[in-house]
Amino acid sequence: MNKEIQIGNRIISENSPVYIIAEMSANHNMDFNRAKAIIKAAAEAGADAIKIQTYTPDTITIDCDDDIFKTQSKIWEGMSLYKLYQMAYTPWEWQSQLQEYAQKLGLDFFSSPFDFTAVDFLEKLNVPAYKVASFEINDIPLIKKIAGTGKPIIISTGIAYLEDIDLALRACNEMGNNDVILLKCVSAYPAPYEEMNLKVISNMSQTFGCIAGLSDHTLGAETSIASVALGGKVIEKHLTLRRSDGGPDAVFSMEPEEFKQMVEQVRNVEKALGRVTYKLNARQKENRTGARSLFAVKDIKKGERFTAENVRSIRPNIGLHTKFYEDVLGQVANCDLKKGTPMEWKYIKYEDN
Repeated sequence: MNKEIQIGNRIISENSPVYIIAEMSANHNMDFNRAKAIIKAAAEAGADAIKIQTYTPDTITIDCDDDIFKTQSKIWEGMSLYKLYQMAYTPWEWQSQLQEYAQKLGLDFFSSPFDFTAVDFLEKLNVPAYKVASFEINDIPLIKKIAGTGKPIIISTGIAYLEDIDLALRACNEMGNNDVILLKCVSAYPAPYEEMNLKVISNMSQTFGCIAGLSDHTLGAETSIASVALGGKVIEKHLTLRRSDGGPDAVFSMEPEEFKQMVEQVRNVEKALGRVTYKLNARQKENRTGARSLFAVKDIKKGERFTAENVRSIRPNIGLHTKFYEDVLGQVANCDLKKGTPMEWKYIKYEDN
């Protein structure tokens, strides 16, 4: 997989830094200034992008109190979808101002649209990419509408079977758009660690020949960090100012300091992963002197034979290689050797055994 996808000024590829997205979602709590504060916190924490959601209650569901229109999630249990989205949506009149603010802080700004009108609205903002939420992966008309913009698409797979992912990708391809990133996701809030199955990330990348990453709803940073070691190139994580402030998504969101620590740890893991090489750097070459080699470990007289008692493999590595140990044993010293002398060929007189 040697694919490259550009979002804003950032290139996402197998060899690029991990692209880290701070998801605001509903954590603005319907307060414009709080939304700006979350964007600022994302920039200060080292995120590459801030993502919002573009819908209204009426573009995502209908106002109906029947049980089938009530959420099944424990943290929003019993609430109608319409009322939940009334609390959670990001007012459209904010979005151009939030975009401008994010861009001033060096963040990419894009959104998850939930219907055609949202895509048209975001196109007027000229967002650099789109996100398809997990529950929209089976909305093929919406995916085609997004793909038709020609912008990169990030798709979460939280409720998807393999065939759902394949269908979504084929819909993008039909529209001539192959710039798709797939995110492993578990649509549980918060997501249990034992359900994450992070090994899917590398398999998903190989199976579909695409860049893959993680949309992480767990409470901690461990899964996001581990995803990097498994080849993930994109991380999405919810960000709030303080969980104690409440809100629909607060319980499974990171606070700014936690997000910053996660970013730092991800960057450290990136450095540690490095590249496939068996060459030694200058420090490693220098440290080879700390390895073992053959030494005289007792005083040895000229004509005396080398034995396991007077020659050993010890540190440091300035004598003969240890692979010659058995060749040396039984041979004769051609000069006196003091205890602690590194063995060299010139000290050995060979005799036929």
